[in-house]
Amino acid sequence: MANIDRIKGNKIRRFSIFRIIEHWAVMLTFGVLVVTGLSQKFYSLDVSQWLIFKMGGIDYARLVHRFTGIVFLLITSIHIIIGIIGVAFKKWHPSMIISKKDFTDAIHNIKYYLGIESRPAICDRYNYKQKFEYWGILIGGLLMIVTGIILWFPTFITRFLPGEIIPAAKVMHTNQALVIFLIIAVWHIYNSIFSPDVSPLDTSIFTGYISKERMLTEHPIELARLEGKPLEEIITEHQDIHYENLETS
Repeated sequence: MANIDRIKGNKIRRFSIFRIIEHWAVMLTFGVLVVTGLSQKFYSLDVSQWLIFKMGGIDYARLVHRFTGIVFLLITSIHIIIGIIGVAFKKWHPSMIISKKDFTDAIHNIKYYLGIESRPAICDRYNYKQKFEYWGILIGGLLMIVTGIILWFPTFITRFLPGEIIPAAKVMHTNQALVIFLIIAVWHIYNSIFSPDVSPLDTSIFTGYISKERMLTEHPIELARLEGKPLEEIITEHQDIHYENLETS
């Protein structure tokens, strides 16, 4: 049976209102954490000192950073809990789980970019790039949460763990923050704004909808599932896309 509730003419609902709000919440809290955190890490820079001054001093900068960290912890916890409940009890398709196909898709696309393959990889709801980015940011975020708590309560933590955990947590916390910032600044922003496939902006996470043409190009397996049709039929319906040797496994 086709999932017609998500299909409206040439538009397909890709994200729910909850996911849109969640994305805004993550985007805003991460932005505040980057500004308040990196300004402390690189405190010798003029721009860092200016930012700390505008926030009312280092104590206020740390207060804002820690409060925002609590908000980030709550958002991350809710995201994980909802995901577990959805997959375990509501039978959601675990679309973000990395599988063998993601690695073969990555190799396939490298060959496609080099002109060896005649078509790009055929992907489901999320492609390998989106999955690798998601898990990199999620695992990095969890590491930042754990190390942030250690740095916030060092005296309490050292009652149970050796004192060396504190400087180690400081290094991991600040360096991981920089890594996540670079992942988002370079990889995520490019794929969402500057990539020729979505330029000038991928609006799907803001509107919740994606065009059927993009679904045919980027997520044909999901589109076939939504419309309740064989993948081969979905592909051949669009005359501008020519896939060969269709495989879904």
